[in-house]
Amino acid sequence: MSRIGKKPVTIPGGVTAQIENGTLNVKGPKGTLSMGLSDLVEYKVEGEAISVQPANDSKAARSHWGMQRTLVSNLVEGVTEGFVKVLEITGVGYRANAQGKKLKLQLGYSHDVDLDVPEGLEVKTPDQTTVEISGIDKQKVGQFAAEIRRWRKPEPYKGKGIKYRGEYIFRKEGKKK
Repeated sequence: MSRIGKKPVTIPGGVTAQIENGTLNVKGPKGTLSMGLSDLVEYKVEGEAISVQPANDSKAARSHWGMQRTLVSNLVEGVTEGFVKVLEITGVGYRANAQGKKLKLQLGYSHDVDLDVPEGLEVKTPDQTTVEISGIDKQKVGQFAAEIRRWRKPEPYKGKGIKYRGEYIFRKEGKKK
């Protein structure tokens, strides 16, 4: 039994959910999201909640159950509150600047790194060492944050690089003389 899958996803006020042609459509104050439904899991919109149950007693159906419930929950949370990832840049001369639909990073390379912001995401730079990525799709927000971080991962000796806010960087001692 999936502990997560057993709990129904509550639908807050101002949010509507419909199942049509094998897709779940969720509409809320921040926008609309849809998700293709798995054949191994049954979905029901009942009043103020969406319930997810395995379609049969197979191992595959039970393994999809909790994940599908979490994906449904992410849709509902995305259209009501949205998701935010905050990246912090550490290093001398490392900085970021958001210019419309472009993000310009200076990370110690001989050139600037210019990234196009994907559709549906918003990128802000409150200061030169902080990047805030926000949007309604959790997967897109996390993927773009990971792509930015990949340009300069934090290194363990001085801690220079791009890290998520709240991420712990295991520090190592330098070479001894």
